[in-house]
Amino acid sequence: MSTMENLYLLVPLAPLAGAILAGLFGQVLGRTWTHRITILLVATSFAASLLIFQDVMAGHTFNGTVYQWMTAGDTRFEVGFLIDRLTVMMMLVVTFVSLMVHIYTIGYMVEDAGYQRFFSYISLFTFSMLMLVMANNFLQLFFGWEAVGLVSYLLIGFWYTRPTAIYANLKAFLVNRVGDFGFLLGIGLVLMVFGTLDYAAVFASSHLYANDIAPIPGVSWNVISAICILLFIGAMGKSAQFPLHVWLPDSMEGPTPISALIHAATMVTAGIFMVARMSPLFELSDTALSFVMVIGAITALFMGFLGIIQNDIKRVVAYSTLSQLGYMTVALGASAYSVAIFHLMTHAFFKALLFLAAGSVIIAMHHVQDIRQMGGLRKYMPITWFTFLIGSLALIGTPFLSGFYSKDSIIEAVALSHLPGSGFAYFAVVAGVFVTAFYSFRLYFLVFHGKEHFGKANSVAHGSQNAPHDDLADIHVAHDDHHGLAPGQKPHETSWVVWMPLVLLAIPSVVIGFLAVEPMLFGDYFKGAIFINHELHPSMEELRHEFHSAWAMTIHGLSSLPFWLALAGVVMAWVFYLKIPSIPGAIKQKFSFIYTVLDNKYYFDRFNDWFFASGARKASRCLWKFGDIKLIDGLMVNGTARLVGMFSNVLRHIQTGYIYHYAFSMIIGVFLLLTIRTWFE
Repeated sequence: MSTMENLYLLVPLAPLAGAILAGLFGQVLGRTWTHRITILLVATSFAASLLIFQDVMAGHTFNGTVYQWMTAGDTRFEVGFLIDRLTVMMMLVVTFVSLMVHIYTIGYMVEDAGYQRFFSYISLFTFSMLMLVMANNFLQLFFGWEAVGLVSYLLIGFWYTRPTAIYANLKAFLVNRVGDFGFLLGIGLVLMVFGTLDYAAVFASSHLYANDIAPIPGVSWNVISAICILLFIGAMGKSAQFPLHVWLPDSMEGPTPISALIHAATMVTAGIFMVARMSPLFELSDTALSFVMVIGAITALFMGFLGIIQNDIKRVVAYSTLSQLGYMTVALGASAYSVAIFHLMTHAFFKALLFLAAGSVIIAMHHVQDIRQMGGLRKYMPITWFTFLIGSLALIGTPFLSGFYSKDSIIEAVALSHLPGSGFAYFAVVAGVFVTAFYSFRLYFLVFHGKEHFGKANSVAHGSQNAPHDDLADIHVAHDDHHGLAPGQKPHETSWVVWMPLVLLAIPSVVIGFLAVEPMLFGDYFKGAIFINHELHPSMEELRHEFHSAWAMTIHGLSSLPFWLALAGVVMAWVFYLKIPSIPGAIKQKFSFIYTVLDNKYYFDRFNDWFFASGARKASRCLWKFGDIKLIDGLMVNGTARLVGMFSNVLRHIQTGYIYHYAFSMIIGVFLLLTIRTWFE
């Protein structure tokens, strides 16, 4: 193998080696050497990704088989890598954010008994995501897809002694199985239609099947539309799109470092990446693109509303993730795949920053997460305050910060789309700007400004913070039994292993958008990796004509509608929560019905528990009582025994032992046979 091919292997295998060493030999290595080894190996993966990035930018790409797993007829099932500009960008994002999370974990999990196990899991998570993004075929894509789902199950339920954590990880696992069922059907349909699972072969011949009907009995669907919608159902589960979004907020039951890794760089971005990779297929189906756009628009707007009433610091950030994933999905539906990936990249940095900064606050507050019990932390935690402010400004799309360039491009691309549903999508993403700004700065003002509420922390640390009727109402937020600051105790800035990743993530949150917007969106960065039919879907081409430079885009943004909506959201949050804090209570009382609906998360959890969970339990009881007890045991097993017993009871009376009885029976039998024969002649 060549040097570059060895580097390709090194990128995923280095974190895998770290996961194996930490998982199997963590107790022997001890805490210090466990985190040293895993961090070193993830750093090695990041460094190798940088070298590969330089090689790809020099014009070298790779698409080849690493290992042939199995051959069935003419179909080969292989492990292979596709290294192009889309792949290498994802590799850099995954490895860099993972490296920051690994370093941060030293400080956050320092007192946890499962220290080595946690490092093993997050390294395994990194390996799984890398295998997904580097795949050159659907088989390996599915392997990485399922692997990130498995490891997320382990990480969300990391504190497995808590019923809430077990409930949350089962919920995530089961909801993702629903999406993965559609995803697997889509892959099966690809194999049935194209006879191969190799990306290049499928994409090259996809236009030949553009008008074919899917080989599904009883339906007359276009085969490409059916494949794309089934694949996107998988993305709806992984990337938490309506209505398969319900697992993501509850994933906050896991430790904060994994919340950052799931929400920023790994699992939830898998669906967005997959659709962008499948752009040659999606471009052949306006039906699928409209479906994607509408689902994304619903998620972007309505999940943002839920962030307004959350009081758990991590859950506010979690709902912002749901909303931002909706923005990315809308961009995919508008055929602005490069914009979706660009927002994925910028979002990864500032969302990881927000989660890790929230974790820093939680540490300082001795594991209290209720934002109503905080306030005034700015003077105690200057580094966390400043980095959190940068992340919040990037999230709401402030000009000059990274989030502005990607979010503004999404809004413009949707405005230029003519697909069915684009009008609703445009309204949703524009209205979502105000909503995002409002809940983001509600969180910021309540945590870092205003009055201090430290003395009340212990009273609610173990209670319901958002949903008194929720199954997860008992929110245990830390890995020890002590919650809240002692009387007279003040919070303080966290250690350098916690705040250093915040600073390193804040830098790209500020500059990466300005530096990358022109080459990634309006240059030829994604040429050959993403396909757009500009004749049918001209949004990106029209957007390209309107773009002049990053500076011009920034200046124009200062007078655009999204900027003023974001500013209005910030000002309203300042008025509501700092200047006149009585307003939210009055609004809540006046519009109690709306608040109740939002507090119950549109009743999705209740419906799922009643219809699916309770329905499954009732169906299983019915099957047990009537199927198992009465049909199988009662009729088939015991019924057979009773039938044999009845026959044997009759035959027992015939078997007398007397010869003349047997002779008489034979005569009667012959007489009956002769009689029957006469009837049929």
